[in-house]
Amino acid sequence: MARSAAVAACLEAVLGSRSNANRVFEILELLAGQEDEEDLLCAGRACSRLFGALLERRELLVGPLPAEEPSLAGDYSAEDKYKVWMRHRYKECVDCLAELMGHDAFQVKELSLCTLMKFVELEARYPLIKVEWKGSLTFPRDLLKVVVDGLLPLNEDASLLISRFQEYMEYDDIRYFVIKAVTESIGQVMQKTKERPLPFYQQNVFSLISPINMPNKESDMVKFLVKQDNWEELKVSKLQAHKQAFEKMWLSFLKHKLPAGLYKKVLVILHDSILPYMNEPTLMIDFLTLAYGIGGAISLLALNGLFILIHQHNLEYPDFYKKLYSLLDPSVYHVKYRARFFHLLDLFLSSSHLPAYLVAAFIKRLSRLALTAPPEALLMVIPFICNLFRRHPSCKVLVHRPNGPEDISEDPYIMEEEEPSKSRALESSLWEIQTLQSHYYPEVAKAAAILNQSLSEMEDDISGLLELSAYELFDKEVKKKVTDVPLEFEQVRGLFGKKNDIFAEHFSLD
Repeated sequence: MARSAAVAACLEAVLGSRSNANRVFEILELLAGQEDEEDLLCAGRACSRLFGALLERRELLVGPLPAEEPSLAGDYSAEDKYKVWMRHRYKECVDCLAELMGHDAFQVKELSLCTLMKFVELEARYPLIKVEWKGSLTFPRDLLKVVVDGLLPLNEDASLLISRFQEYMEYDDIRYFVIKAVTESIGQVMQKTKERPLPFYQQNVFSLISPINMPNKESDMVKFLVKQDNWEELKVSKLQAHKQAFEKMWLSFLKHKLPAGLYKKVLVILHDSILPYMNEPTLMIDFLTLAYGIGGAISLLALNGLFILIHQHNLEYPDFYKKLYSLLDPSVYHVKYRARFFHLLDLFLSSSHLPAYLVAAFIKRLSRLALTAPPEALLMVIPFICNLFRRHPSCKVLVHRPNGPEDISEDPYIMEEEEPSKSRALESSLWEIQTLQSHYYPEVAKAAAILNQSLSEMEDDISGLLELSAYELFDKEVKKKVTDVPLEFEQVRGLFGKKNDIFAEHFSLD
């Protein structure tokens, strides 16, 4: 309490008279001490009030900051010497606050962030940059870069502090200059790593840039922290410039090797939050091709972005269906992205111009993998296969082949073959679906039995089955009403259930 009163008195003295200016060191020493948390918070709040007032009163030097010693000994007026001296104190305060953004206590981090952003706003309103010609930008980009660097530490997770910062990203000018600062930071930091991933840093960058909400049209850009007189002439007011900066930022981020978990996070939001706001979405082809080649869930997720580039931007991808075919492994029925994958697979196999051997290869592999799939996946994939037969009637030879191999071991289909044209799928039959007609879950057996009949021309709507879960199946079974079925049987009598059981004459089981 005594410390707080002393700091308050010091603050009033400095703001009250320039003769007390040297007392600013008492506050700065407390801020630089970095020992007691309460002292730091007290000093931080005092600095916020002090330099906030000095910026508003225009008592800091405007223009390039000269070295302190020569300027104080030079021919400057007393007024200018005071402004130079106080501007240096302001710089020391900013340096301390930037360092405190890495403090252990979140309250200290938060106060440092909010104070620096207050200074950003005040410097935007009362620029410390001298306007040399009409149209020059006076926004404090260097100070905002200090804040961005503080939000992106190399060795710790800063997601909590970044979430606190997101409220400032609603301003169009702040968002634009943050995007530019992040791009610059990525270039400086990742260049030194020699393509080695930096998990904490890259995760922090992603946490900062993934929630960015880009405007759809220029008329949406109405919320600015500060507007200069010639605002309409500046790039920061143009949607095209925002898109270019946004595109450059993501391309610089994605050109470096990412941790596996981060690949998934990027690919989940790519089609909704990134590609629609790029001037040239096709520039993402290198990243998507790399991700598509990694395999597993990452390849499944990369399909979404590739689908947009292929269908909307006429991208040509060599051996696309071969790679898509290779993605069909036992995991596709178990991954949490199953619904998205089968939705896209359905779209890619919707064309009636696909060759029969290719569709047959997909049908056969999906059927073979279905032998080990869970019931909830089977209830989706069986109608999926039926739809493929409806679109490609020439593949129906797989359902009815009376002169086919009599034993499973003689099946000509080559499961291990990576090239669909060489898998010999059209020579095979769907014994796998026939096997599923004896499945332990009655609904699966019922669904598989539909291939014993002629298929209707209308396709099944599988959209409601894509996200079917085991929990839903279990819940459905539990809620079923069991009806008593009349049976004809002989009631068990005695210990061994025999008609003339000698034990029943001498022992009772009641």
